[in-house]
Amino acid sequence: MEPYETQIATAKRFRADPLVPQPDLRVGIARNVRSGLQPLNALRHQPDGDTSGWFVWAGDELSDAPDFFVSLHVSHVGEWCPTLQPYLALPPGWRILLAPGYEDVWFDEHLLRPRRTTTAGRKG
Repeated sequence: MEPYETQIATAKRFRADPLVPQPDLRVGIARNVRSGLQPLNALRHQPDGDTSGWFVWAGDELSDAPDFFVSLHVSHVGEWCPTLQPYLALPPGWRILLAPGYEDVWFDEHLLRPRRTTTAGRKG
């Protein structure tokens, strides 16, 4: 199955209307994702401009460092984190927590509220 088809199927598995991000849109991703640190966390806000709304990080802590997230095109997510790629069509409002043998995917209506900052889940 192609990545696009897998993404659609994954969104439907969770009874969500798929919203596949275009390959040239950006994801906010923490550098620690490449290290293999677990668990893998991801959440999706509303897309805005050239962003997909996705923010991704690894581990238990979400840093306050201004450079914690780097910008990455959706087309490169599979290189950094192939585990996440099937979930990318989940629409805004969805959260993901993945670890070996563990998957937790849920809708969080708070993610649909306007943000006061440009980082994932931080309050300003």
